[in-house]
Amino acid sequence: METRKAEKEFKTASGVPLKSVYTPDDAKDIDYDRDVGPPGNPPFTRGPYPNMYRDRLWRIRQLTGFGTPEDFHERTEFIREAGQSGLTTQADMSSACMFDVDHPLIASRKDEIGLYGAPLNTLRDWETILDGVDLENEYIAVLGSPYTTPFNLSCYLAVAEKRGIPPHKLAGSGQNCMLSVYISVPHPQQLAPRIGLKMIGDVVEFCAQNMPRFMPVSNSGYNIREIGITAHQELGALFANNIAIIDELLSRGRLGIDDFAYGLGTSHLWAGDDFFEEIAKFRAARRMWCRLLKERYHAQDAKSFRFRIHARTAAATLTYQQPFNNIVRVAYQVLVAALGGVQSLDTACYDEAISAPTKESALLAVRTQQICQYELNVTNMADPLGGSYCVESLTNEVEKRSWDYLRKIEEQGGFIAALESGWIHRDFMQTMFERQKKIQSGEKKVVGVNCFKMAEDPFKIPHFEGNPQAGEELIARLERFRKERDNPKLSNALDELRRVCETGENIVPAVLNAVKANATTGDIGKVYRQVFPTWVAPTLL
Repeated sequence: METRKAEKEFKTASGVPLKSVYTPDDAKDIDYDRDVGPPGNPPFTRGPYPNMYRDRLWRIRQLTGFGTPEDFHERTEFIREAGQSGLTTQADMSSACMFDVDHPLIASRKDEIGLYGAPLNTLRDWETILDGVDLENEYIAVLGSPYTTPFNLSCYLAVAEKRGIPPHKLAGSGQNCMLSVYISVPHPQQLAPRIGLKMIGDVVEFCAQNMPRFMPVSNSGYNIREIGITAHQELGALFANNIAIIDELLSRGRLGIDDFAYGLGTSHLWAGDDFFEEIAKFRAARRMWCRLLKERYHAQDAKSFRFRIHARTAAATLTYQQPFNNIVRVAYQVLVAALGGVQSLDTACYDEAISAPTKESALLAVRTQQICQYELNVTNMADPLGGSYCVESLTNEVEKRSWDYLRKIEEQGGFIAALESGWIHRDFMQTMFERQKKIQSGEKKVVGVNCFKMAEDPFKIPHFEGNPQAGEELIARLERFRKERDNPKLSNALDELRRVCETGENIVPAVLNAVKANATTGDIGKVYRQVFPTWVAPTLL
């Protein structure tokens, strides 16, 4: 039997020292009304709604997509029929870079087109993936970066308009996140961070005025956490990003804090492998948002203080060695999210360390959530771990460290300055190296990787087989699409977009007009790059 007596210290994944047992002394400084409170009440530590999952289970909202838009639609329909309670419109990397599939950077590797997501270049592509979806009654997550979100949102709006559905009836969320594209997944020829911030502000303004049921920003702590940082770095950077957005909007003088705060009060967080620390992190995040809005921005509307969380189980913890172990990892992480009180959840598929998910693994990911929702009885109580000396103490410590990290970013001049200088990249990279060293040395145990290894995995799993013709097919389709367009109308729309970009007006109406004129994401990206400065992330230097 393996002994742990050699271990001198016990810590969380983020380095928080752990006691062998927690007592009332560890929670003696906690004031229940100030720091905890009932669920659905400030500071929302115990959850954003009074009865939590008794009233409504978390949404099952899976990432899907590969091949052509038709392939994307077929897979999402399969998942929806299995019980998914929302739709996530995730495009591939070429679309995220605002390149069409025939751009030289993409077409030169056409065998990879559609391998890890479907290119969504046109309004027609969006009509395909949204075919049969009840836009008036379903929650749609329109994912994208600060510069792709105006295009993606416009396509969503144009599809709804064709069906006679006005913007104010559309419910869902964007991602519209700087953390992902400027830190964890930087793009070639991406727009400068200050331009990205301006575009986020434009989308938030547009939604505040036209789409009250749509949450325009869901900053992704998940994506930066996947690269190997700590829980307090995740929250500190997340709220530094939110502060930059809030300050940008308030500086315009057209909206007050309560006009848009509710639309910013949702985020995409990591449901990771340190069980109690991750639960504490979700609780700390809600409390931090409430305090930020109350103490720094003096919000008045009760809705402004309510923070909602979309989570994804930690794909970075999945291994290609002994991949069936990942089924267990994911199940525990689903329980973390449930006990942490999230509002929607995306379950990573057990084969993601090897390939894009198969149908079988995608179905199992949905069923894992449903088993937690319907068989474990954990949804019958709001915040069942509330009051635990350990969890309350950890919640306090994660919050304290997160505020400390936020202050470090502000000492650099704020979130945008920390990006532009490369400070945040360097700081994250140091943490990443330290984590990897612990895995390589065996200090951090990973079953099947650095302990309990096998010379050969005796079990074979099915591999995903994509659409090998997707690249050729999509390039040919785009060529036909361009020939069918009203080019004078398109030219006028792009000229207007260029003018709006140059004058600093809100770009969303002009992008929507261009989308209706059948502009592609590459057309709009080209205008952006002609007008705005581009930026090379420090990680690409």
